[in-house]
This record gives sequence, structure tokens and C-alpha cells, in this order.
Amino acid sequence: MTEIADRILYEDNHLIAINKLAGELVQGDESGDRTLADDVKDYLKKKYNKPGNVYLGIPHRLDRPTTGIVIYAKTDKALSRMTALFRTSDVKKTYWAIVDKCPERAEGELIHYITRDAKNNKSFASSKERPGSKLARLSYRVLGSSDHYHLIEIDLHTGRHHQIRAQLAALGIHIKGDLKYGAARSNPDGGISLHARRVSFIHPVKKEAVTIIAPPPGDTLWAYFLGQVSE
Repeated sequence: MTEIADRILYEDNHLIAINKLAGELVQGDESGDRTLADDVKDYLKKKYNKPGNVYLGIPHRLDRPTTGIVIYAKTDKALSRMTALFRTSDVKKTYWAIVDKCPERAEGELIHYITRDAKNNKSFASSKERPGSKLARLSYRVLGSSDHYHLIEIDLHTGRHHQIRAQLAALGIHIKGDLKYGAARSNPDGGISLHARRVSFIHPVKKEAVTIIAPPPGDTLWAYFLGQVSE
């Protein structure tokens, strides 16, 4: 596994951002598996010679099979303020997804109502509001295509459970490797080809603009699409 130090995308006295690998847990769950947060704490403890427990706050989440930017807070002040930014959508979040079908239009907006099935850890997107559902909005544009797959860029305007996965599935579009939402086969690493590519926000303490970009995984298909994209 790549060392944490090699995957740091941003770090200051308040925040640290890591390029998460497929399969890593952002924080602990019922599996009891070791988490990315555990590894980051070990890194901070060693780098700064910190005695005792290392503080690390978690202002947002990323699904276990997803890759890309995860931001942790190194202070309580940064955690409370960063959590508020995520809650109020003051963090601009952009994802890349490799999918099996191209949307009918090269760019557009998707609006659905998301209903979460907590028991099965899955969400469903509908064009009509249902009891307990929440409004979900995203915009997208197609960035490139190969013989069998397409790369789309997605800007999230709301932050619902499995939002991108569910909204695309509602259109019959499946993220590569995402068996839960209808993909034909799994990826070799067990992850899905959904990558948290870029986040932009005003730093919660220093009050300056911050943009963080995460390189996608290094496999052949991601490399092919990366060669097509000019940002």
C-alpha cells in the first residue's frame, strides 16, 4: 500500500487532505477494519513527535469503494468550521466517473429525489418525491470516451447518500465496477471507478481560497482518459 506521506494532497496546521485508495475506510465502522484515519494519525504522530493520542476530526465522508480527496481536521476549531462548510454546500465538490453508457446529452443537470434504504445501505433515485425522500441535484459533462467506457465529470450540488451512484443508475448508466448499482462486473481491486477529483473552499481558519486536486488511480483506463482531458 502506498505510504500516507506520498498521498498527501494538502497539509497545514489545521487540515490534511489525502488521496484515498479504493477499499479504505474514512472512519471506523462495524467491520472493525483499520481505517485511513488510523494511518493518518500514525503519520502525524511520527512526523511531529506527538506524545499520546493524536487528534483527527472527520468533517465529511467518502464511500469505501470510491477513491480521491478526503479532508481531515487537525484541530477542533478546524473540524467544527469545516463541517459547517460541508453542511451548507460551501465546499465545491467535483467527481470523475468512468461509466458504461454515455448520457444522451454531452452535459446537463440531473434532478431526482433520493430515498435511502439504510438496511441494505443503498439509495434509489426517483423523478417524483416520495415519503422520506430528499432532493438531489448534480450537473455533469462528458469529458471523453473509449471503445467501451466514458468519462464524465460531476459537480455535486447536494450531498445525499450514494447520490452519484443512484442518480446515474436511475438513467441506466452504471459506474465501472459498481455491482451494487448494476455494473456488469467488478473491478480487480474491488473498488468502483468513481473518484473525488477536486474540492474548492474558503479555508475555515486562514480565510483564503483553497483548491485541492487528486490524481486518479494509476490503472490503464484512468491513464487513457487522463490523456484526453484538458482542465
